[in-house]
Amino acid sequence: MLTALAGNLGIAITKLLAFVATRSTAMLTEAIHSFVDTADQLLLLIGQKRAARPADDTHPFGYGMEIYFWGFIVALMIFLAGGAFSIWQGVEKILHPAELDRPWINLIVLAVSAVFEGTSFRVAYREYRQVARGKLVRGREIKLWRFLAISKDPGLYTTLLEDGAALAGLALAALGTIGAGWLGLAWMDGAASVAIGLLLVAVALFMASETRSLIEGEAAAEPIVERVRAAVEGE
Repeated sequence: MLTALAGNLGIAITKLLAFVATRSTAMLTEAIHSFVDTADQLLLLIGQKRAARPADDTHPFGYGMEIYFWGFIVALMIFLAGGAFSIWQGVEKILHPAELDRPWINLIVLAVSAVFEGTSFRVAYREYRQVARGKLVRGREIKLWRFLAISKDPGLYTTLLEDGAALAGLALAALGTIGAGWLGLAWMDGAASVAIGLLLVAVALFMASETRSLIEGEAAAEPIVERVRAAVEGE
């Protein structure tokens, strides 16, 4: 996770420099998105460290639930710092459109970012496959969307969601750059920013809902419950 954190920080700074060079709102949105991802990973690392503390007199069952609290904070950050800001910036650019300077810079930065984000997503997806392998729900292997809904590991499902949203956001930013930079549709830069913001809001709401359920005491995944039941009945 430390490697991903450093990579996201580097990508965020690069996107910010690209925004300064091109004045693209979509690129500014992507820069904010990457800075938020960096902060999110840092908060999850803090949560993992605090959750790993051993039980004591004040917390006889340990501190494991604290990771869910930090996961909820991450969801709020994505919603407020990422989604809401992106939508606001996009609306401003739609109302006051302007041509992009040197849009090719944006596309180069977006392409490089896609390589890094794609690599990070592949690592997280491979981990999901390892966790899901052999675990069945009603005779079927757990699919990705179902896994996100039943996973108890905020670090893993947050990474999958953030990296997936990052790749989608890069594609939207590229469309906005092409439209505003070469097709003469200056409003597309702002529209791309609004679309990225709506995507981040959707991710944040999903994460907040799942994390709230975990804090409330959501039951274990169905395959685990079935195995425990079988073990108890066997006794």
